[in-house]
Amino acid sequence: MHEPDLWKYCTAEHCREMLLSFRLLEGEEWTDDKVISCLYAVSNHTEKHYNRLRIPKKGGGVRQIQAPDLLLKTIQRNILHHILEGLELSPCAAAYHRGASIRDNAARHTGKNVVLKLDIKDFFGTITFSMVQQRAFNSRYFPVPVGTLLTSLCCLRDTLPQGSPASAAISNLVMKPFDEYMDGWCRERDIVYSRYCDDMTFSGDFAAAEVIGKVKGFLDAMGFELNRSKTKVLTRHTRQTVTGIVVNDRVSVPAAYRRALRQDIYYCRKFGVREHIRSRSDKKYLELGEAGEVKYLMSLLGKIGFVLSVTPGDVWFMEAEEAVKTLLKEYQGQAS
Repeated sequence: MHEPDLWKYCTAEHCREMLLSFRLLEGEEWTDDKVISCLYAVSNHTEKHYNRLRIPKKGGGVRQIQAPDLLLKTIQRNILHHILEGLELSPCAAAYHRGASIRDNAARHTGKNVVLKLDIKDFFGTITFSMVQQRAFNSRYFPVPVGTLLTSLCCLRDTLPQGSPASAAISNLVMKPFDEYMDGWCRERDIVYSRYCDDMTFSGDFAAAEVIGKVKGFLDAMGFELNRSKTKVLTRHTRQTVTGIVVNDRVSVPAAYRRALRQDIYYCRKFGVREHIRSRSDKKYLELGEAGEVKYLMSLLGKIGFVLSVTPGDVWFMEAEEAVKTLLKEYQGQAS
């Protein structure tokens, strides 16, 4: 049966029932009519439901994030949980789904002669309305009116906004044909391929130029552009990292990262959080006062969590995690 015939006898009432079954406004005490009216009203003016945020990048520069308001975020989160999480992804997609981890992504590329890292330029901004509808909400699964409405609720000005709870999962679906094709092509050549959002990694024993050419050709056909400035070819004689994890012989956190983190934790415990932040002249935390100190401790916990996710049995950082949690409890006790 051809896909266009699948919903041949689907009526407007069927579409309405399907939309209600998705529970996109779950938790709201609304009538069915009000839910449907709200979904269409929001979808017709999504630009009114976003705020623009500027997030500093680690390597310099600013990342523009379009963050949905509470109403649209609720809808998009329910689209993610009630619809998108049930759709099949390529095993090469190493991010934004249950069970995915940066450690597992990096571990695939351990002990290889060559590690090639490629990046897609303006990844989310290049994913268009039609791409989203074709790959995430197409007529195989949804009547056209329903698919169009869901696509409208997930897009902003005909592209995929980076700040939406549903965008990452949608991006994996959009990239599924690329992932499957590249995986097959690479397997024939004993090359390991994985993709973590817009970061693609290839490892094995191969000529980097051939892989780059193949990737560029497929991305161009899809409407994407390879970010040449972020292309890296790493051999065994250099430090090979994948998503911030060293993979030369085994997965490990870079020594410099561990050393700096240990030092920050030591100084916080010895001299106090406020004094340590002051010695760093870190205005981002200093200007917030006590709230900044709590925020700094939370950032340390995040970094410790990263180390332990890569090396779960690290006793020093396990003890450090408990120490930082104790410091946090002291702040919470003062606040109460």
